[in-house]
Amino acid sequence: MATIELRLSSKIQDNGRSEVLLRLYQGSRLNLRAKTGVYVCPEHFEYYIDRKNTLLTGGKVSDKAVTMTLADAVKNKVVVFDRGEVVVKNRIESEDKTYHDQAKDTIDNLKRTIISEYEKAAKDTLTSAWLQTVIDKFHHPEKYQEKEEKQEKRSFFDHMIDFRDNAKKKVNGKREGDKSDVWKKNFDVLVRALRRYEMFVRLSDKERKNFTLDIDTMKSDTLSDIESYLRNEHSILEEYPKIFEKIPASTDSRRSPKPQPRGNNTICALFNKLKAFFNWLNEKNITANNPFKGYEGVVSEKYGTPYYITLEERNTIADFDLSEHPQMEIQRDIFIFQCCIGCRVSDLLKLTESNVINGAVEYIPHKTKGERQNVVRVPLNGRASALMEKYKGVDSKGRLFPFIAAQNYNDSIKEIFRLCGITRAVTVINSITGKEEQRPINEIASSHMARRTFVGNLYKRVKDPSLISSMSGHAEGSKAFSRYREIDDEVKKATVSLID
Repeated sequence: MATIELRLSSKIQDNGRSEVLLRLYQGSRLNLRAKTGVYVCPEHFEYYIDRKNTLLTGGKVSDKAVTMTLADAVKNKVVVFDRGEVVVKNRIESEDKTYHDQAKDTIDNLKRTIISEYEKAAKDTLTSAWLQTVIDKFHHPEKYQEKEEKQEKRSFFDHMIDFRDNAKKKVNGKREGDKSDVWKKNFDVLVRALRRYEMFVRLSDKERKNFTLDIDTMKSDTLSDIESYLRNEHSILEEYPKIFEKIPASTDSRRSPKPQPRGNNTICALFNKLKAFFNWLNEKNITANNPFKGYEGVVSEKYGTPYYITLEERNTIADFDLSEHPQMEIQRDIFIFQCCIGCRVSDLLKLTESNVINGAVEYIPHKTKGERQNVVRVPLNGRASALMEKYKGVDSKGRLFPFIAAQNYNDSIKEIFRLCGITRAVTVINSITGKEEQRPINEIASSHMARRTFVGNLYKRVKDPSLISSMSGHAEGSKAFSRYREIDDEVKKATVSLID
């Protein structure tokens, strides 16, 4: 709790009054001083001293304390206590008494205002300049009201950046988890897309050439229009190339700045971020508007059955002779190791010997690090241990394996599958059209298939989602994890045979 102390300036005006000086402090963490702009006569301002003329400490004045005016304190050369008070002892109405009554009320109101503003202020803003501004605003509210009226309304994108940089993730219903860097980069994709949408509306509709997105006026029909734009943005490129020259689809120089066709799940992921943004605005009372109320457009992601390789296929790849392709052999070994521990590639690339504790790999998943700090522990089986031993000390950076870039790793996996003859057809959902189609498994193989292989094959043998998710790092109740519960053909055949 912050405390306010008052004292009188030693400078006395021609009218015999001195300015009341103020100190705002809280232990050793805060010590700010300022001039109050209130002047009183010394005889109307008291200091507290004790009977032994020593400085009083603490929040309350002792019962043994006596009062002494500033003039008497100076005359008697005593040590005064800074917890001063403006007092008005004269009971006879006079101009002087009226003035000091008002001065006392002003000081009391000012103290309450300062404490109120202090409790609302961010710690890094508590400076002497902040305190002086609070006092100035107290005396001249009309001046600051004019400034606020003249200030332009914060833009839609100012609020979006504020949300990106300052909002917390919800953990157990409370906003206390940090947003990951990956989440922020993905949110920036949404910001750039909405900036392009705003430009598109201005260029394509002469009646809305000054169109801007607004948190207070956006409605569900605006969301529908945005959804349509996101689905068709790739086809708008030829007609409006300047939009993409000014705001590229990607800021990564390794990727195309041109927009690519988006599927339902991609659009849904973007809309989920936009919805979270409006929920945050509502929580902060920045706006009461929420265009998602009653919106019936894209609201949920759709996924097919997760495809993965069997243990037999995994072993075929693991034992295949790739001596003629030494670089592919290294990437194959890393893929098989990932199949044995089931981590995401973002965690795989960071693993070092320090992550291996008592025969198990331990790590905190990077994707959910800001939400929860759960340690994932996966015991190493014989195949994983042998691979780790094979590459011990090989990597110059001290990692478990000589990793390459994640995208190059994915490209190698596809080629490894082809070389090993793992090319069976699987049914997948086309991310753009949303329709089922059959593809050779080697064409869609990636590092994430190793994770699915770990989870899927474990679930075939142990029907305990809690046990498996504790080793895969899936959150409790994860929709992604529930997809692995599909009963495979072998289990179906065994079940049907029960009624043969």
